[in-house]
Amino acid sequence: MLATGLVAIDSTILATSVPSIVGDLGDFSQFPWLFSIYLLAQAVSVPVYAKLSDTFGRKPIILFGIALFLVGSILCGFAWSMPALIAFRVVQGLGAGAVQPMAVTIAGDIYTVAERAKVQGYLASVWAISSVAGPALGGFFSEFVSWRWIFFVNVPLCIIAGLMIWQRFHEKIEKREHRIDYAGSVVLTLAISALILAVLEGGQAWAWDSPYSIGAFVFGGVMLVVFVFVERHAAEPVLPLWVFSRRLLLTTTLISLGVGAILLGVTSFVPTYLEGALHITPLVSGLAVAAITLGWPISASQSGRFYLRIGFRQTILIGLSITVLGALSLWLSAPNPNLLIVTLSCFVIGLGLGLSATPGLIAAQSSVPWEERGVVTGTNFFARSIGSAVGVAIFGAIANSIYAAHDGGQQVPATVALASGAAFLAVLVCAAAVVVAAFAMPDARLQSDGRVGHA
Repeated sequence: MLATGLVAIDSTILATSVPSIVGDLGDFSQFPWLFSIYLLAQAVSVPVYAKLSDTFGRKPIILFGIALFLVGSILCGFAWSMPALIAFRVVQGLGAGAVQPMAVTIAGDIYTVAERAKVQGYLASVWAISSVAGPALGGFFSEFVSWRWIFFVNVPLCIIAGLMIWQRFHEKIEKREHRIDYAGSVVLTLAISALILAVLEGGQAWAWDSPYSIGAFVFGGVMLVVFVFVERHAAEPVLPLWVFSRRLLLTTTLISLGVGAILLGVTSFVPTYLEGALHITPLVSGLAVAAITLGWPISASQSGRFYLRIGFRQTILIGLSITVLGALSLWLSAPNPNLLIVTLSCFVIGLGLGLSATPGLIAAQSSVPWEERGVVTGTNFFARSIGSAVGVAIFGAIANSIYAAHDGGQQVPATVALASGAAFLAVLVCAAAVVVAAFAMPDARLQSDGRVGHA
């Protein structure tokens, strides 16, 4: 939980500190890269760390991630310019790419399937706390101390988390000779980097039909084709293609992809909607969105009661149905903004996502042996990161098209409600599509040997 907190807090603490950072370092136009480059570095490194953890064990990988995150945090704290801070955020992102999936993989290793739901709920609660504490800490440090302390505060947390894992977590690794898939790692990094940059910056830094956007998509697509060819011939592929050939793993990966899109879509557009349509403060809008991360751990921690009784597939379908209801409420209320309805809708969406994302991950983890669990967990988180990046880009393009077509692009309350409503409709459609993927999932249930089997 402490290691997860490093990544969770850092994903929210920076937002309220942007004005102070820009005031000190300048280059306002470059500050979005502080977020996108971190997301990019984290996403592309997850599959590599996941495979390495199945080869060398979880402990050295998560300790390496914590150490890299520590170094990145110190460097960010001493950054002397915006380009330097952006570069050091890459180091932080590469560290975060090891920490979060490894924490969840370790939980899958040391707890039974029956126990895992409660444990994953504890891990999810870290994000709930961070969603409230992160912005508050960022604002406090920026106003009363210095924005640099939003990075320096990670130093003691990294040290404590690292020491606890070093002393208390023990695992037995079968010693054998390994062949690292360097070619696959490089090609996958190039492919995902190009594609994520294309969707993150398309319509922002450059137009969707610009040579930069087209070139990034084409290059990323070509690299994916090359990656498939490389993995077919690799002795120990970094992202084995069998992950996508097993029905249970494929469907849970698609569910994770959709969860990422829904989660970031709602958390990205609800604050803009509330602040633009109701003129409420950023703090209040942030608390409304935090209802998602309050609902998530509640349902995630209780999901074990459901999947042990009715199976993983039915539990996930119930969760996704709840998510659809929350998204439907959000969309229907968009023309008539109401803070209470939006907050309740976010809470319902959180309940639904917790009841679908956690059982999906546990079903995938429990269907494979130890030596495959890191790759499976990493693929799940990788899909969620990709879904977040692609989803928010698509939803943003939809909202921006509404702004461009009304009131000369001005964000007046009526236009904000209209644009946000279009984005919420897209979230609803995405949630419905994930339900279809869940219907294709095999009926996975816990067997007497503690493993998950399916029809």
